[in-house]
Amino acid sequence: MATAIDHVVIAVPDPDAAADELTERLGLAFTGGGRHPGLGTFNRIAFLGDAYLELIGVEDPDAALGWAVGRAAVRALDGGGGFATWALSDDNLAATVARLQASGSAIGPPVHGSRAGTGGELTEWWTATLPEVGPDLPPFLIQHAARGDEWGPRAMAARRTFVHPLGSRVRLASLELAVSDPIALAADCAAHLGLVFTASGANAAATLGPHRIQLGPTVAGHDWARLTLRGGAGPRRSATAFGVTIAIEPAP
Repeated sequence: MATAIDHVVIAVPDPDAAADELTERLGLAFTGGGRHPGLGTFNRIAFLGDAYLELIGVEDPDAALGWAVGRAAVRALDGGGGFATWALSDDNLAATVARLQASGSAIGPPVHGSRAGTGGELTEWWTATLPEVGPDLPPFLIQHAARGDEWGPRAMAARRTFVHPLGSRVRLASLELAVSDPIALAADCAAHLGLVFTASGANAAATLGPHRIQLGPTVAGHDWARLTLRGGAGPRRSATAFGVTIAIEPAP
């Protein structure tokens, strides 16, 4: 079963430039990433303890349209860029998918993916998605191969103690999404992924591991997504780029 938010995907025209901008404005270090062979996309990654922020770009739109996350990135970039999708971490993906499918979920089978890691070593994972993912749709599930220079035991230990340029470790605390129908999306997440939300009026909220997830209705002039990170002793930092607000609040 899913245990936490694994990562949040923001589609940008130029991941390198966007990473440099967020480093300058927020003090986040983007130390991972690479190209997705045959899938038409590439990325830059800021590790946030066990979670991460992914800036994804598209270099071959035709190839990117061949997979759900790539299609979500293309659609987001067609609108100028922004929040594309998000993923939940699952350490036993095959068993979870089998259980969900037996319960009537439309989730697809685990699909293998890979790219060259930061040190040139192969980084591998498996994903399971619904037919489409996107800002108004449920997230997807991912399981990483626990080895190598990004996901091996030593790499994970280093990520958990890594000090970003702002001067501290940084963790993902919450994800807030503005969607067309929060209650309907919460129901889809429960039916297809087993992620249960609690409704309160027009809003829905869930806690998954260390992360809080909030779904609210879209409001004219407001951002699609807001990420709250915890790090440092202050002052509070915030930046908005491509319709996504990233706020870093002092660690408690």
